[in-house]
Amino acid sequence: MVLDSFNALLASGQHHDILSIIKGFRNGAVYGAKVRFPHALVMTLLFRTGSAKDKMRFIMRATYQHSRNLAFFVTIYKTLMAVQRNVKGKEHNVDSFLAGVIGGYIVFGKNNNVNNQIVLYLFSRIMIGMAKLAVKNEIVPAPENTFPVFAALVWGIVMWLFRHNRDTLQNSLQASMQYLYNDSEIFDTFKNFLWHNR
Repeated sequence: MVLDSFNALLASGQHHDILSIIKGFRNGAVYGAKVRFPHALVMTLLFRTGSAKDKMRFIMRATYQHSRNLAFFVTIYKTLMAVQRNVKGKEHNVDSFLAGVIGGYIVFGKNNNVNNQIVLYLFSRIMIGMAKLAVKNEIVPAPENTFPVFAALVWGIVMWLFRHNRDTLQNSLQASMQYLYNDSEIFDTFKNFLWHNR
């Protein structure tokens, strides 16, 4: 009976904005957990030291934080979009930017490892998106061979930073590059050459 009433409410389209915000919170929480748990698990097993309990606590804390942050960001963003749409009568081009700025500041403004990774991930994607937008709007012509040049510059810059200004890189990137480039130079027995890193 209750389920039938709820299904009727959903099908009616009434209270769509509120129900969309609730579902957005749910989707943010689920997506954050799906993305962060395997990442935290792999990175912890590969690079983190400590007891199994400490490692599991770290994995769960990172998963919770990522899940929570996405859930709250989606909630704030969708709420602000609904408010702007209802106040102005329709959605304007700048509304999504304003809602994103406010939500981003509130939820992702604290500089910690999880937020840092998410913001850096987005930054790289939006830079490519802005370049594609410039081509799409015919501000610049579509260049040839851009990805090979882009890849070469990215790898050149990151290797230079790692070699000469390592402290400017994110901790997880430093750890990965330490393992790949510096730890591979340390060996004096067959065991630490082939089986163990040190």
